[in-house]
Amino acid sequence: MDSEDSLSKLRVALAEFVEERDWDQFHNPKNLAMALAAEAGELLEHFQWLSEADAGSLGATQRHEVAMEMADILMFLLRLADRLQVDLLKAADEKLELNRRRYPVEKARGRATKYDKL
Repeated sequence: MDSEDSLSKLRVALAEFVEERDWDQFHNPKNLAMALAAEAGELLEHFQWLSEADAGSLGATQRHEVAMEMADILMFLLRLADRLQVDLLKAADEKLELNRRRYPVEKARGRATKYDKL
């Protein structure tokens, strides 16, 4: 199964989950964007005071907690895309191509400089 099939199946399963609970009334784009930001904040909390080394070597429990926050982010992002009729894979492909043009290898390799400063 490719990623598009997996993403489509997750989108459908999530829509069914929401419909069964009558939560679509709460899932307007504004609320979904806010929930997405809140979940991103919860993800950040896991790394807030860690050193770079510690952040790269999480224990099993913390790695699972981080994975659950990442899953929340993915699901809210997918719901938001569904509500706004955005094809996330197509948008990601488009953005990657844009970034390829903005960050040519010969200028960007090994640098963390924003494209307009290269």
